[in-house]
Amino acid sequence: MGYTWQYYDLVLLGILGSLLAGVVVGRVTPTEPQTTLVGFSALAAVVMAHGLFVNGPVDEPTDLTDEVEALN
Repeated sequence: MGYTWQYYDLVLLGILGSLLAGVVVGRVTPTEPQTTLVGFSALAAVVMAHGLFVNGPVDEPTDLTDEVEALN
């Protein structure tokens, strides 16, 4: 059975990719690395917000009220 990519795998890659892009752009362009890292961090925040609020891990708000069985 092979591994299949899920939505949250792509969210994590999007966060990592945007931060790495900020570092690379800061190194290869005359723009300050701090400026590019802050800008691309904002992009990472948008990706996280989409993963949490737009396409969240639950289907309905009532799913959050389900009781969890004890672990022990």
